[in-house]
Amino acid sequence: MPPSGAATGPATAARLEIRQGDIASQPDLEAVVNAANSALAPGGGVAGAIHRAAGPGLYAECRPLAPIRPGQAVITGGHRLPNRFVIHCLGPVFGVDEPSAELLGACYTNALDLAEQHAVRSLGFPAISTGIFGYPMDQAAAVALTAVSRRLPRLRTLRLVCFVLWSEFDRRLHEAVLASLPTGPCPRG
Repeated sequence: MPPSGAATGPATAARLEIRQGDIASQPDLEAVVNAANSALAPGGGVAGAIHRAAGPGLYAECRPLAPIRPGQAVITGGHRLPNRFVIHCLGPVFGVDEPSAELLGACYTNALDLAEQHAVRSLGFPAISTGIFGYPMDQAAAVALTAVSRRLPRLRTLRLVCFVLWSEFDRRLHEAVLASLPTGPCPRG
């Protein structure tokens, strides 16, 4: 499905796209983000999909990096995924890990930092913490899109930051949230 909800900064800045799709099947992205558990183990939702697609080598690489804390991000190879890297983020459990908005925002900024450190040119995010961790999708979208939009003008190697949402409803919600953000350094197109 073609991307929509694009926002860009200056001509050399990264583009922000929102698309519907399976985060574990994004061959045009150099790296994808895993909505991980603290053990970086296979699980349900995004973590399960990514680990199933990547194969057992991903968990073998993850084990020595665990445990991670809410807001933290670590990077591994993509293994059998079509992506060079997987960046694993532990989002907050809504109503438990506080301050939840700060911790969720840190997932996105820490993932962007790791991508930049590894000269990644394109990165895909799922909706971190919105599954079993219970973060309301609209609130999570506002935190995520604000954090990423603020960083777009300062990214040096990333050229595409993409939100890959499982459902059409989630894609539309993210587009609406992006459209409602105050105009800042990155005009939306």
